[in-house]
Amino acid sequence: MSNFAKNIAPYVEDELFKSKDAEASGNHSKAFNHLENAHILGQESTCWHVKVHFQMLLWGIRHKDYKEVFGQVIRVIGAAALTAIKGVPIGNTGGSNVSPVKVMPIKPEHAEIIAKVKEKP
Repeated sequence: MSNFAKNIAPYVEDELFKSKDAEASGNHSKAFNHLENAHILGQESTCWHVKVHFQMLLWGIRHKDYKEVFGQVIRVIGAAALTAIKGVPIGNTGGSNVSPVKVMPIKPEHAEIIAKVKEKP
């Protein structure tokens, strides 16, 4: 596992926990929003990128959102194949509601976290 993957792990895991908590409370859209945050934070790590897309896939299955399911199957494969060669669009939120190749702006709080963990050894 890369230094980035290790250093970003607590932040991605926090968003995944918040997603599970929101879903358990019945707030499904907030749950997916936390998955999007986890995606933005972890997308430069193959491990985290694939894991978050897989969680989005499971979210789609639980909610019978077949557009999301289909889109996430494609994205899981893409994340596994392209992350290591820097073939991912930075800032993309990862859901099937956006193009998988669209570069998007990163929220300042996420950019700050990413910059901080990249500075760590």
